[in-house]
Amino acid sequence: MEFSIVFVVSSTLLLLCSSPAYAKSTASPPPITLTPAPAPAPAYVNLTDLLSVAGPFHTFLSYLESTKVIETFQNQANNTEEGITIFVPKDSAFSSLKKPSLSNLTRDQLRSLILFHGLPHYYTLADFDKLSLSSPITTLAGGEYTLNFTDASGTVHIGSGWTDTKVSSSVHSTDPVAVYQVDKVLLPEEIFGTDIPPTPAPTPAPDIAPAADTPTESTDSKSSPLSSPDGSSSHRILGLGALSHLVLAMSGCYLQELVKEKK
Repeated sequence: MEFSIVFVVSSTLLLLCSSPAYAKSTASPPPITLTPAPAPAPAYVNLTDLLSVAGPFHTFLSYLESTKVIETFQNQANNTEEGITIFVPKDSAFSSLKKPSLSNLTRDQLRSLILFHGLPHYYTLADFDKLSLSSPITTLAGGEYTLNFTDASGTVHIGSGWTDTKVSSSVHSTDPVAVYQVDKVLLPEEIFGTDIPPTPAPTPAPDIAPAADTPTESTDSKSSPLSSPDGSSSHRILGLGALSHLVLAMSGCYLQELVKEKK
């Protein structure tokens, strides 16, 4: 009887140990795979805020807003993988612009002019060294609206036919937006034509005639005390001679009177 009980208990334990439920409960847990966190998206850049506080760019910002180009630049900056590079003229660049005038441009021409100041890619200052080898570079105005770049010892020069200027400072340069200050408004040939007036030659310095020779100190020391560097010396000599004759004549008359009195 005891043997039967032991057999039954042993069989039951064997069945429990070999069951799928028991095997599942004792199986090791699967390894945990860590998924890397996605890279943070670039911070949104508000070009209006940036240009409002960065420098004296109020005129350019006014044109950006009136032509709606600010929306094109903003979309290129924050909604594309290429980013944007913008060349921003100072307020003084617009005030010093006499010919050609922007007041005669149509709305479409003015929009193209402002788009002409943007490139559809983010470029650091170091990139312009290689970019100069690929000039001309198409701007956001499209078509034949191109710019030429040259890098001279780290200074970026920009040419558009009508305009030759340089990047004078970096306003903002963090991917995906680069903003560089330029000293002149970029004027495209597609708007103003190819009849570019020649650059006026610099005004020559006036010729200064050499000063006339003046009497030296050694010459003055050898001259007579009565001599004078001006033309009145002869008059002074004649005046002194007449005075001496008058004195001698009066002295002679006085001596004659004394002789008469003694006699």
